[in-house]
Order: sequence, then structure tokens, then C-alpha cells
Amino acid sequence: MSESEIKSIVIVGGGTAGWMTAAALSKVLGEAYSIRLVESEAIGTVGVGEGSVPHIRLFNSLLQVEEADFVRSTQGTFKLGVQFNDWARIGSTYVHGFGNDLGHSLGHLPFHQCWIRAFHGGIADELGVYSLNSLAAPRGKFMVSATDVPRGSPLASVAYAYHFDTGLYARYLRAYAERRGVRRTEGVVSGVEIDPESGFVESVRMEGGEEIRGDLFIDCSGFRGLLIEEALGTGYEDFMRWLPCDRAVVVGSEVAGAPTPYTRSSARGAGWQWRIPLQHRIGNGYVYSSAHCSDDEAAATLLRHLDGPAVGDPRVLRFSTGRRRKFWNRNVVAIGLSSGFMEPLESTGIHLIQSGIARLLNLFPRDGFSDVLVDRYNAQATFEFDRIRDFLILHYHATERDDTEFWNQCRTMQVPPELQATIDLFRHSGRFFRSGDEMFAEMSWVQIMVGQGILPRSYSPLVDRVPASELAEFMDSVKATIAACVDAMPMHQAFIDRHCKAGAVQ
Repeated sequence: MSESEIKSIVIVGGGTAGWMTAAALSKVLGEAYSIRLVESEAIGTVGVGEGSVPHIRLFNSLLQVEEADFVRSTQGTFKLGVQFNDWARIGSTYVHGFGNDLGHSLGHLPFHQCWIRAFHGGIADELGVYSLNSLAAPRGKFMVSATDVPRGSPLASVAYAYHFDTGLYARYLRAYAERRGVRRTEGVVSGVEIDPESGFVESVRMEGGEEIRGDLFIDCSGFRGLLIEEALGTGYEDFMRWLPCDRAVVVGSEVAGAPTPYTRSSARGAGWQWRIPLQHRIGNGYVYSSAHCSDDEAAATLLRHLDGPAVGDPRVLRFSTGRRRKFWNRNVVAIGLSSGFMEPLESTGIHLIQSGIARLLNLFPRDGFSDVLVDRYNAQATFEFDRIRDFLILHYHATERDDTEFWNQCRTMQVPPELQATIDLFRHSGRFFRSGDEMFAEMSWVQIMVGQGILPRSYSPLVDRVPASELAEFMDSVKATIAACVDAMPMHQAFIDRHCKAGAVQ
């Protein structure tokens, strides 16, 4: 073992980011490394990100976590996608359903290209009826992938994620990590010691006087960025000129009816409101622009649109959407809110924690800190943040709404060139090309663009080689297959009751 080899890892901050990091590192790295997590119960966590995307199933699989136990322990429910109400125009609604396919391809032709021609020709319905998730979600249906159906059946590969209590998830992962040797230290960090020659963090000093030294430091301290920003002055790239919402007011409410297997996102006058059903409560929040709405107005709007009585008082969170200029700086890696913040419109927060952890493990140094690894980490993280940024901007910009100053600003703003090129290409002929390993796949971009009112003027000329009668028969067949599959699915509540019903919160 060389003298420069990493031996000790210090995670500063707990919450979802800290304990996800601790759990994954303790599982993958094993006992070869000393892992210590520093957190203070006196410092609260944001704790509003209760939605996820399907990628989290890979994370839980890495930890070898049993799904039913995870759902019960976190008061979880299942999520097939996001329902968007009043986004394209007041009265509009559509579902962004998870999955890699809309319908299924016709030979080498993507399904959505066939749909464009059929829709223009009057022989196709709205796009959502050709997606299992988009059709099942509003009907309250849910099941995991079936093993007793024919190969190729939509029921054989159901894409889903979860709604869950992030505080309970952090508690769950803490127990997991501590069983694997992670050492937790309770207390507040009062100072950071920097090596004057290398600029590396040498240690963090606790209020009680203890000095905790480490080789690699992982900053999970939230918006504050205790190490990555306050100690190292890394810098922040602000996205507010495209994503103008800078506050959220949040409150829980009592359970009202069976939990929906989707997140509900409803556009409001100065932003949007989420509704996330858990087994023991409903999570609600109004994300808004303080330039267009006061805190009191936002709280009143949120409370007015709850499905059940509020639990507790609304609280306001302030944020600035954007990212660090570097995610890995010297011997500090920022994960979670310390790395940047993407508003929760598409539940990307937990995914960005997960991808940051995976990227660190993939580029974990053997001997000291190499610029080659650090630069690659930062380039990949920057690409991921910027492409997710563009996907979120699309929701705001592609709208017909002109009823408030906020929506006029969003509709008329100049968007990043890469996003504008993506919109122009799709509007021209329905084409979309995924950039590298970006998070959202073709199906997601197509659903949002069509749902927000971007209907392509034309389509691939190769679709014209399919006779009109054959195209109509194909569309009818896909629609009937999806409808039959949704009919066969159990209700979401019935599935939970049978497989993973939670007890009272301890």
C-alpha cells in the first residue's frame, strides 16, 4: 500500500445524500476503507424529495435491499410517472409515463413516428393511450413486471419508481451502513483545516474540539456546501435565468382516498404544485418564483389546493437552481444539494445523488488524486446537470399560457441553444437523438414535447412506405393491447395491501 493511497473517507452531512453515500461505499468498498459520517441532529434536512425515478431500483439492487421491506420501512407507494395538469394550457392534462417504449416499433420505425402520421391522418388517439404507464396511472392501476405473460407483453417489463419518506429512507440506510462498519459522529463542524501547500482538506474540527482527519472528503452538507464552497470556494453556475422558481412552500396533509400511482404536478400562477401520496400522509409543495408571488400568497395557494387537512404548518424553503463549477475539487466530492439543485419537477434529486455515487465508484482513485479522474468526473456531472436542466426548461418554455406574468416570461424566454435545437428538430419532423448517456431517454422527451403542445409538422418519409390500412390496423392493435393489459392490472392500493403494507411510523 502506497503512502498516497486513500484509506479513510469522511462524509460531512447525513440525510438522504449522506446515508445513501455511506451505504453504497460500505457495500462496494467493504472493510478495506475506514468510513466515517459526521452529522448533527440539530441541523435539519430539506426532506421534501419524496418522489423518485426508476433508476433508484438499481441502487437498492446494488445494496441487495428487498423491495417490500424498503417500501414498508419508508411508508412508500409506487410511481408509474408524473401527471401534468394545466401546463400546456389551462385545462390540459397528460402523463409522463416511465419506460423505454411508447407502444412498440413497427419494424425499424419508432412508434412515435408512426403515431405522428396516424394522428395527422385522423386515425390515432392521444399519445397517452399507447403507453401502459400513462394509461394505467390515472386509473389507479399498478403491478410489478409479470413473469407469467408472453415475451414482449407490456406487463413483462413494467417501469416504475417509488414515493417514499426520505427521512425514513435515511434512517433505513443508516442502519444498513452502520451494520457494515460505518462510524457515525454526532456534532456540528466548527472549522475546516486546509493544507497550505496542496489546498486539500486535511480535517474537519468539531465544536467539541475533536479533529477528524481523512484522505477523501464527501460533502453532503446541503445547500451550504460546507467543504466544496465555504472551504474551497469552488463557485456556482446559476440556472435562474431559465428556471425562475426560487422558493417552495411545503406541508403534509392527511391521507385522502387510495394513493395514486403517480406524482401530480399542477401548474399555478407563479409556478407549480406537487402532490405525492405516501401510505401515512400526502406530501405537498408549491414551487414558485418570489418575483411573482409572495410567501404568504404561495402558502395560501398551497393550502387551498390540498386534498385533505394539513398536518403541521407550511414552511418556506429558499434555493437557487444551478450547479457547482466543479463537483470534485481537490480531495472533496460534493454529492446531493451541495453539488447543485435541480428543482423537483421530474424527481431528479435522488437520482443525482445516486449518479454521483456511481460516478465516484467508477472513477475511484487507486493511488492519490489524479487530474485525469477528477476532470472526467466533473465533465460527466456537468453534462448530466445541464441536460436535465434543459429537460426541465422544456416544461416551462413549451406552453401556450399567457394568463400571468410568470408564464409569459417562461414562454418568451430565450432557452439554451442545445435545447432550442432539440425543439426545432422535433417540431420539424419528430426526430430526437439522445445525447450520450443523458438521463432522460427518447420516450420521455417525446411525451413532454407532445404533451406541452409541440406537434411535429411532418415525420420520417420511411413511414409513408407503410400502407394506410396497415398503419391503422397497427395503431388499433397497440391501443387494444395496452388497454387489455391495464384492465388486467390490480388496483394500486390492493397491490400495496397484499405485498408491502406498512405499519404505524415508529
